Amino acid sequence: MFINASTDNIEIAPEWPRADLDDVKKLARYPVALIGDVQARMGIMASPIRPVTPAPRLAGTVLPIHAREGDNLAIHRALDDARPGDVLVINANAETNRAVFGDILGEMCLAKGVTGIVVDGAVRDIDELAGQGLAVYARGVSPAGPWKNGPGRIGYPVACGNIVCNPGDAVIGDNDGIAVIPAHALAATIERTAAQERTEQKMRDAIHATT
Repeated sequence: MFINASTDNIEIAPEWPRADLDDVKKLARYPVALIGDVQARMGIMASPIRPVTPAPRLAGTVLPIHAREGDNLAIHRALDDARPGDVLVINANAETNRAVFGDILGEMCLAKGVTGIVVDGAVRDIDELAGQGLAVYARGVSPAGPWKNGPGRIGYPVACGNIVCNPGDAVIGDNDGIAVIPAHALAATIERTAAQERTEQKMRDAIHATT
């Protein structure tokens, strides 16, 4: 861990399987709105979870973190076990007065191959994060920095943006917001999304044919 702090009060789940990253990339070709439509318009995070960096396209697998509001010790610890393609999905209890993520953690994410961050809470250092090219979504922005005391949980299901996010689920983001796809449903979701895209393209073609 980059910081020197005890993590004795951080509960860490055993290793879990991740959704196949090639399949995640296939699904990420489509808009989040379309993915949501084929999931019966379920699995979409609440609208206050918004991109706060200018390159919001996000695709990866869920590394779930439950952090105490205003405290990011669990986030630091989670990065020890992060894999390339992971997305940090953080339940920070929707607290927006104190940020739990900033540019130093952003640098650490880049070094670990983390592809994005989704925080049901606040972040800071927006200009620096934008320069790093990370896709960062959050409920709010605050310059107030975090504590590093814990407790926290890593690798267990968390609620983020009103959606239950399980470890290893697929997560896709664009300017509209975030979709979460259960790992076991990923292949079927790709097929349904491709079929829906073909259907909608036929509608667009028909519209243009009448003009």
